[in-house]
Amino acid sequence: MGIDKDRMVLYNRSKSNDKEAHAMFFWDRHKAITDYYELLAGRICQQYGLTQMEYDILMFLQSNPQHNTAAEIVKVRKSTKSHVSISLKRLEDRGLIERTQSPDNKKHIEIALQEASKPIIEAGKRVQKQFAKDILSGLTQEEKDICVRVFCTIYENAQAHLNEDNTIS
Repeated sequence: MGIDKDRMVLYNRSKSNDKEAHAMFFWDRHKAITDYYELLAGRICQQYGLTQMEYDILMFLQSNPQHNTAAEIVKVRKSTKSHVSISLKRLEDRGLIERTQSPDNKKHIEIALQEASKPIIEAGKRVQKQFAKDILSGLTQEEKDICVRVFCTIYENAQAHLNEDNTIS
């Protein structure tokens, strides 16, 4: 797998001290990573008749059982309330999740994965492993650790600016 000329020009431009070029190089390239994950996940969605949002919610609940309310899914995943609500309704109708109202607080409804979701979750775990293996191919453990640290910093920077609710000046 070689780097074509256009990519090399963009890469060399990003190696300059131009901070905007660095950011845009990252931005331009991140879409391929997302597209590849969605391609792999899309196969599961097609096999089980799920939307991407429904699949993402199932995998999120599996990985984050402590965030088991619609409000937490919206907040943590940065999804729209209406899309999450529609997806949860469809998942519940298919017996993949169950929503249970808290006896103490009628507004607090917890979501639990059901037995019927297990084959989807297992297929999703296999896809996630394949995705990680494929995109990290050729990297040493040290390089993988650096990628995680760098990405965490980029994420935290973006999150801080979102929290500031600044407009571009």
